[in-house]
Amino acid sequence: MSTRTRHATNSSESRREAAPGGDLDRSGARRVLGLSTVGFTLMFAAWLMFGILGKPISTEFGLSEVQLSWIIAAAVLNGSLWRLPAGMITDRVGGRKVMTFLLLGSAVPAYLVSRADSYAMLLVLAFLVGFAGNSFTAGIAWNSAWQPREHQGFALGLFGAGNVGASVTKFVGPPLIAGTTVGATYLGIFPGGWRFIPVLYAVLLVLMAAATWFLAPHQDKAPGRAQPLRRQLAPLTQIRVWRFSLYYVAFFGAYVALAAWLPTYYMDNFDVSLQTAAYLTASYIFPASLLRPVGGWLSDQWGARRVMYLALGTMLVVSGLLMMPNGHLVIDHADGSQTQHLSYAIGLAPFALLVFLLGCAMGIGKAAVYKHIPEYFPDNVGAVGGLVGMLGGLGGFFLPPLFAYTKAWSGFPSSTFFVLFALTAVCLLWMHWTVVHMLHTDSPDLARHIERPTTAPTNAPEEALA
Repeated sequence: MSTRTRHATNSSESRREAAPGGDLDRSGARRVLGLSTVGFTLMFAAWLMFGILGKPISTEFGLSEVQLSWIIAAAVLNGSLWRLPAGMITDRVGGRKVMTFLLLGSAVPAYLVSRADSYAMLLVLAFLVGFAGNSFTAGIAWNSAWQPREHQGFALGLFGAGNVGASVTKFVGPPLIAGTTVGATYLGIFPGGWRFIPVLYAVLLVLMAAATWFLAPHQDKAPGRAQPLRRQLAPLTQIRVWRFSLYYVAFFGAYVALAAWLPTYYMDNFDVSLQTAAYLTASYIFPASLLRPVGGWLSDQWGARRVMYLALGTMLVVSGLLMMPNGHLVIDHADGSQTQHLSYAIGLAPFALLVFLLGCAMGIGKAAVYKHIPEYFPDNVGAVGGLVGMLGGLGGFFLPPLFAYTKAWSGFPSSTFFVLFALTAVCLLWMHWTVVHMLHTDSPDLARHIERPTTAPTNAPEEALA
């Protein structure tokens, strides 16, 4: 075959792969969704591994609860700071390159965690491992470029279900820690105890980087390749984008914070073992992750605003019950006697059930927020999704220390859920105020269009309400 013929054939294949609805396009979309979801799951597991490693690390280094909270927060911080540029770069160069870079860039500090010998070193390495968290906006932008618009809610929800990676350490961590001897070295490479976990993740991240590079479509899609930087950033001036970001703090930032915080909470307040605390935390993480595709599908069918009402309302009720401290009211009578009324105490089973419901609401709500972005900003998914993800992740950075300081100030462990209750109430009130304000301003016309099908034009009135 001549050089000209080969060139023509390759160009033809590239056009077919890029053509909407083509066989290669559909195959590429499936490969992108599969590889990005597995890669994101692994990076999410590495990102939040300090939640389950926190207790043995605290024991070995003699850390306080506040010191541990800063290790967790450092990882969350670096997993949030670069989400905006990660999404924008993905729009420009394609997800294959960015995801491969993130996988390799996370593997190195993950391995070095196993060599940490001081609190300061742990703090620095936790921050560097957090780089893995930026894979979320890269994957969102990558999938948005490949997935057909009518199925984007479900596809992005399925990718976002990679949040279940937070459960991986909860399941594999305790038995691996218990099954390897602390201080021992295996094959001259792998340390035992809690130090084995970051080495395992480092190896898996490198293998996944190779799979992504060689198996993802080489002719990648990059919708922002020719777009000026100013145009990419233009949507960030809209108040709607910042409102999305606040919602995502409640759905995702609080999810990340609780995923890391709950194992210690269970052990300290219910006197359970590390393994039991890990499994109970997993019962919160699984619905918060695996229901994300359901949230995307419901948003496709019902409209994202209705789904967010449902999710925020559920979170408000559940966190209101969880924030109540155990105790009762004592009434002093004139004769000097006392009576007790309205006793309240929550046991392990009811607590775990309520936390499970909290996870369900968060999983559905996360998908509802991201349903809006490719619908309203199809050419700016990287920038808008990056900002929303960055601010949501920063919420996960601020919340663990806030949990610790609120508990130290109040003396109530349940103050953790008061913080969540207040955050959810602000989100719900702002969203409802926006809807009511727009209805009063533009009704009755707006009332007929408050929810449009997913094929509605991007300037539909719903975008002002989301």
